[in-house]
Amino acid sequence: MAAPLLLATSAFAGPPVHHHGALKVVGNRIVDSHDKPVKLNGVSFFWSNTGWGQEKFYNPSAVATFAKDWNVSVVRAAIGIDGRGGYKEDPAAGRVRAETLIDAAIANGVYVIIDWHSHGAERDPQLAVDFFTAMAKKYGHTPNVIYEIYNEPLANHDWARQVKPYSQTVIDAIRAVDPDNLIVVGSPTWSQDVDVAAADPVSGGNITYTLHFYAGTHKQALRNKGDKALKMGASLFVSEWGSVNANGDGGADVKETGRWQYWMKANCLSQANWAVSDKKEGASLFKPGASATGPWTDADLTPSGLLVRDILKNASTTCD
Repeated sequence: MAAPLLLATSAFAGPPVHHHGALKVVGNRIVDSHDKPVKLNGVSFFWSNTGWGQEKFYNPSAVATFAKDWNVSVVRAAIGIDGRGGYKEDPAAGRVRAETLIDAAIANGVYVIIDWHSHGAERDPQLAVDFFTAMAKKYGHTPNVIYEIYNEPLANHDWARQVKPYSQTVIDAIRAVDPDNLIVVGSPTWSQDVDVAAADPVSGGNITYTLHFYAGTHKQALRNKGDKALKMGASLFVSEWGSVNANGDGGADVKETGRWQYWMKANCLSQANWAVSDKKEGASLFKPGASATGPWTDADLTPSGLLVRDILKNASTTCD
């Protein structure tokens, strides 16, 4: 059933960053240092929170395995902010996990999304400003780094009054240090209201808006919102998607995942699958007890993990 999802494998030799270099936004496309449209394909790690059970995957060997065995060109460090063991409670651990993935991504020549994984970031913009300023000072000179400044504002968050002002504040802080690396901006309704954001965009260059979907729940209506945002000139980046239901559970919807894959390919949209986890739920790539470092066999993977690995191993970073 997964065969229709196969895409042309990239012909480029060597790590993705070595070939594509620094990324930028031109029109509604992300392009590389050769001004060619680029499509990153990879995985999102689970919430980094201490004690949640999935922080064990935040290690260099896991990143290396994804890069070498899964053809991954981007990894996403989902730095959990709120809740038990989050960045607010344990900032040192959160920063160590972020830097571990960033350093490993650089070592393996892949891109890395530094994700402020929160549903209420606008309540404490200074915390985000301080974090991203530190990240920009340490890593802003590298072409690998992508900043995702707000994972998923909720449905009751207003773009114009809450999310946009927060985003502009953090963007301005990053740009004071790093003038050009990509910045990914979230929107209300769990980063689905990309059309709302596109109609009233933030200021600055090399800005892209994240669109999140879960194939078991989100269908053509959300793709229509994405099409609308693209037509308004916004760049989109699918920094989180799942093959299952929006609650992270259920079985993999292979047919709808295929529709989403072809839509992303047609629009040259980068993607990161949720999640690098062995939690007992449908969205997890791994079955409980799988190695935290890899390599992983078929027996280690969930149905979603098998599907996602197949997609990634056959994905290309080009959009021809």
